[in-house]
Amino acid sequence: MLSGEDSRRGEVFLDIDNADGKRFGLVAFHVCPNPKCRKFTMYASLAGATDLVETTGGHTYRSKDYRPKLPSKQSWRLVPWSSARVFPEFIPQQIRSDYTESCAIRDLSPKASATLARRCLQGMIRDFWKIKEDRLAAAIKALETRVDSTTWKAIDAVRKVGNIGAHMEKDVNLVVDVEPAEAQKLLTLIEMLLDEWYVARQERGERAEAVIAIAEEKAQSRKRKSHGSRANASAEMPVEGAASDGAADNT
Repeated sequence: MLSGEDSRRGEVFLDIDNADGKRFGLVAFHVCPNPKCRKFTMYASLAGATDLVETTGGHTYRSKDYRPKLPSKQSWRLVPWSSARVFPEFIPQQIRSDYTESCAIRDLSPKASATLARRCLQGMIRDFWKIKEDRLAAAIKALETRVDSTTWKAIDAVRKVGNIGAHMEKDVNLVVDVEPAEAQKLLTLIEMLLDEWYVARQERGERAEAVIAIAEEKAQSRKRKSHGSRANASAEMPVEGAASDGAADNT
């Protein structure tokens, strides 16, 4: 949880006469409280402003009842420029690229973000499940028996929402929007599938290889010890003819 020690913010007011009216700007820095991270995030917000008062000596102050017009608020994440997670390189580059780009434009163009999430999903189904259907709807239908029903319905929902940006409505005057929060939910599902499909498979493989390596090392150790035991036994056995030679010397 962020504390005051991990955050800094600054405000600026636009009270100069202009065509768009008064504005309130906010810049905020947040530093990750995790000692292993400590990276900062920077946000900027802009809102319509009211009740800018008391200009004194070139400085504008706000009254205690000042409030920005929150419905007109716009916000941007400046650093890092994208909220995308960094996934391992064993996931194909094109899939990671589509996912990262979808995250980057989530707020700027949610419909385009949803379309890229749809494309990312199609690439994952083709690569991970080896389903080569040309149409995503057919590929998802072929996937139905391979995943649980809830996951399958969510995957098909990504296709449907992504279609809003990918295909024009028959009635060009019909506008169906996708909100940034909705686009983020699609991306959250993509992240879940990347974890459950690619990352989990890699981790299962690594755990299995570790167990196999233990068994191979034990087998090699057994061979070394068995060879050593035979060598010691051979060294302790009398050489044939040595005993009779000794007896002859004593006569």
